[in-house]
Amino acid sequence: MRILPRLSTLLLASALLATPALSTELRIGLQDDADVLDPAQSRTFVGRIVYTAMCDKLVDVSPDLKIVPQLATEWNWSADGKELTMKLREGVKFHDDTPLNAAAVVATIERNMTLPESRRKSELSSVAKVEATSDYEVKFTLKAPDVTLLAQLSDRAGMIVSPKAAAELGANFGSKPVCAGPFKFVERVQQDRIVLEKFADYWDKDKVFIDKVTYLPIPDTTVRLANLRSGELDMIERLAATDAASVKADDSLTYADVVNIGYMALYVNIANGPRADNPLGKDKRLRQAFSLAIDREALNQVVYEGTAVGGNQPFPPNSPWFNKDLPVPVRDLEKAKALIKEAGFERVPIEMQIPNNPVAAQMMQIVQAMVAEAGFDVSLKTTEFATLLSEQTAGNYQLSRSDWSGRVDPDGNLHQFVTCKGGINDSKYCNPEVDTLLNEARASTDQAVRKQKYDAAGKILNEDLPVIYLGHQSWIWASKKEVTGFVPSPDGMIRLLGVKKG
Repeated sequence: MRILPRLSTLLLASALLATPALSTELRIGLQDDADVLDPAQSRTFVGRIVYTAMCDKLVDVSPDLKIVPQLATEWNWSADGKELTMKLREGVKFHDDTPLNAAAVVATIERNMTLPESRRKSELSSVAKVEATSDYEVKFTLKAPDVTLLAQLSDRAGMIVSPKAAAELGANFGSKPVCAGPFKFVERVQQDRIVLEKFADYWDKDKVFIDKVTYLPIPDTTVRLANLRSGELDMIERLAATDAASVKADDSLTYADVVNIGYMALYVNIANGPRADNPLGKDKRLRQAFSLAIDREALNQVVYEGTAVGGNQPFPPNSPWFNKDLPVPVRDLEKAKALIKEAGFERVPIEMQIPNNPVAAQMMQIVQAMVAEAGFDVSLKTTEFATLLSEQTAGNYQLSRSDWSGRVDPDGNLHQFVTCKGGINDSKYCNPEVDTLLNEARASTDQAVRKQKYDAAGKILNEDLPVIYLGHQSWIWASKKEVTGFVPSPDGMIRLLGVKKG
């Protein structure tokens, strides 16, 4: 008669041993779903958040925006600025247990430069060749000096992937990405979740205190916060500014924010396929009128409750790269109407695609009302964010709203968006003079010379307006009180080294 209870006890004990009872899972709510999980091909902000846990880079960016070692331990430039030599960290493994060495770095950089689907080509366009000079040293030889390269290598261009997995999967690498970060890929269900688990052989594993990370895309900010409060989530990014006071007053939650280095903008289809054949895309006077019809300060105060500032450049007004000779324009309806009339129109129809999150939708509804007073009849087309970016790339849009999270070097906020062959130039704007200025800015090590070049390019872009900048917001996070160790950074990334739960 005692066999059954003994057997059940043994089964229970066995089940407990088989289940990771002490396993710690961190569930993070994202505003959007990531696009393809291939550093060579992707472009979404939330994709970069996932990569921060999954894919280490040659160098990283510190919270005070300095370039710091990651997979590369040290580096130096040649006297002429045309060679960058990097020493690599030894003993690092990819998630498939293949070793990370100079050959792997060369394979990744060459893949980023040659894969037909790669979006990293313009970021690495100054690289003539990359070679392994020893087992743990690589040398980049440049076509011309490019001081921005190090900053590019602190992002997706510098994320080193397993050469074995890259060779096997090719353009489908994103279906099962293999990198060398603290967490490895487990599964992805589109529009539902991305799951990673702790990589036992990570080179800095003593700073990893989470066993499993699940990222859940929840575009609705209200729903995202409700899930955090109910315990379904442990952390959320991009908390709505309207909820900041409520979170600060909640003893069960922790609030964190920091001003970001990116921007909010509207992209105009200038020459990207048949849909560029619309009044706004064909006449810069209409783009100027559209910009003048927007009250940026009022817009950002209403939507972001004072946590964002109006902007008209890829750099915020407090940035050393901001051109003070091009101040953020005040709203001027009469001038906007005059420009529309000069272009030969009374009313101008335009379709604007916007992401499906409530904050962006509210902002664009206000813009829609503002520009209507000048003469623009804007219809809004709401779509999921990754789809929105795909439509931009394909040229299937007239006017599109998307944000850029920003880069530590000014080149990263500008070059790839507006140069003729820029990797994210969805407008297909092309002005050889702008290309020359931005390429010269890349080549100079003199900050004053670089500023002069960016100012000159900015003057042209402010006239042509392929991108209409709206402002600069803060990154805002909220988490459960038991989540500790998170350090907010102006790049908006969620770095999990040192983060604990419970």
